[in-house]
Amino acid sequence: MEQMKQKLLIITAPSGAGKTSVTKHLMKCFPQLAFSISAATRQPRANEKNGIDYHFMSVEDFQQKIRSNEFIEWEMVYEGKYYGTLKSEIQRIWNNHQTPILDIDVKGAIHVQGLYPAQTLSVFIEPPSIDELRRRLQSRGTETAETLEARVNKAAYEISFKHSFTKVIVNSDLQKACSEAEEVVGAFLAS
Repeated sequence: MEQMKQKLLIITAPSGAGKTSVTKHLMKCFPQLAFSISAATRQPRANEKNGIDYHFMSVEDFQQKIRSNEFIEWEMVYEGKYYGTLKSEIQRIWNNHQTPILDIDVKGAIHVQGLYPAQTLSVFIEPPSIDELRRRLQSRGTETAETLEARVNKAAYEISFKHSFTKVIVNSDLQKACSEAEEVVGAFLAS
């Protein structure tokens, strides 16, 4: 019964749609939210820190945790690149009497929402267009031509699942998208 009181907030979107920016905004607005740090097998980007941005681990360690059933969700998002949410991370946040905010991919979000349907608010951040998404990804300067195309193709597929989520917010203007998310999340946390 205790678990029914524990809420989960999921922010999901295709890569480059703005989910991390919206998540950071929500974290500033609501002190009762705690960021659920995902596990990842990719290399950290220049400004990322282990245990703060991600739990960076080797493919072997990640696969061992899969075999040990330590994830509530995990995906091989790109070839050889695993991402997942550790059960221990969600429990750590609940033990602190906070609500986990998960910034995760679309497949993982659908899975977690299915595990905790009565406790979850899921918000899908939609880019205004695929062309704008491509421009945003290019401006990051972190993609090769090949990885850019893979991300854009995956994004088009992920957008087809937007109606699986509680709320869809189109991010054509980041400030407006953040305000809309703030309103929806505020109502959820107060309920």
